[in-house]
Amino acid sequence: MKSHYHVLDGLRGTAAFSVFTFHILEMLVPSLELNPMPHTFLAVDFFFALSGFILGHAYDARMCDGGRLAPSGFFMRRLIRLHPMVLVAMVVGVLGYLFDPFAGNAQRIGPALSPGMLLLTFCLSLLLLPAPTLPNYFGETHPVNGPSWTLLQEYIANVLYALFASRLGRKPHIVLCCASALALLWTAKRFGNLGYGWGWDHYWVAPVRLACPFLLGLLVYRMKLRIALPHPYAVLSLALVAVFAAPVFRAYNWLYEAVCVIVVFPCILMAGAGADQGEDGRGWLARLAGELSYPVYIVHYPFIYIFAHWNWSTHPSRPVLAAAGVGMYCGVTLFALALSRWYDRPLRAWLARVCLAREAEPTRFSPQSAS
Repeated sequence: MKSHYHVLDGLRGTAAFSVFTFHILEMLVPSLELNPMPHTFLAVDFFFALSGFILGHAYDARMCDGGRLAPSGFFMRRLIRLHPMVLVAMVVGVLGYLFDPFAGNAQRIGPALSPGMLLLTFCLSLLLLPAPTLPNYFGETHPVNGPSWTLLQEYIANVLYALFASRLGRKPHIVLCCASALALLWTAKRFGNLGYGWGWDHYWVAPVRLACPFLLGLLVYRMKLRIALPHPYAVLSLALVAVFAAPVFRAYNWLYEAVCVIVVFPCILMAGAGADQGEDGRGWLARLAGELSYPVYIVHYPFIYIFAHWNWSTHPSRPVLAAAGVGMYCGVTLFALALSRWYDRPLRAWLARVCLAREAEPTRFSPQSAS
């Protein structure tokens, strides 16, 4: 049985809750320079790096060097891991759009959408495919649930891993890392930051943001690069939050964000992988954060829109606004925990029994596998 990297799982949770916080602040403080966490969209790049590392850890031995796991078996495992939460997130997203009581009072953005186009958008979203944008939203390629654009990139990474990366040699791997890092640097320089890839006008940025961190994360695993730190989950969580909360560096902001992805995040992976869970007294917190990371990330955004429309249309006082924000944060967290315990885990376990029963190799299934 493979060991489990609970610190890395916990760091995914730290990143997911940081994204949740950032999206709330983004609706209250539209200016990126005034946002207390202006670089938090880099959590997406950290997720991609984690995916590269965890896929290598979970599947390299089973798919490389005569491993018995075929690509079809790999794809089935990944669908079982990821798609149950995708389905419920899209249902939450479309219900939030249809029954948002404050959207009619908010400033309309974009043309009205016919019922037929809304149904098409929802069906495409269930498959994680780009879809027509929705009125009162911000032109996302995945408007039913904005963050799901990153899940499509995860699926692309999984396909490329199964077909090519699982057998990628060391030298071409390093060459690809260097080439993708240069592409990332060029992209960051062009825009001034890396907070793109989610909208139709800049969707080409999404695979650029995927390639470099994913390949680097896979390389960190394969080269067995490790760093030992005391209290790794607490220290590395603080490091992540510090990356996200650093000020905007104006002319050099693009360089800061690119260096975070190319250098800082791989180092955080090394330290998280080098952690001895037996010595980490906060192991339970890392495990809980890891369990909540995926459901919190994938279901929170529809509630952000309702919160924003309520704020923009009713103009509440600051104490009321703060109380509503805290209440939403806690409520979505509890909702995510309920989904994990009573929907996602049981459904994935059942699907694993049904869909993988005929395979000779036992299913090594973990609730906190890679997102």
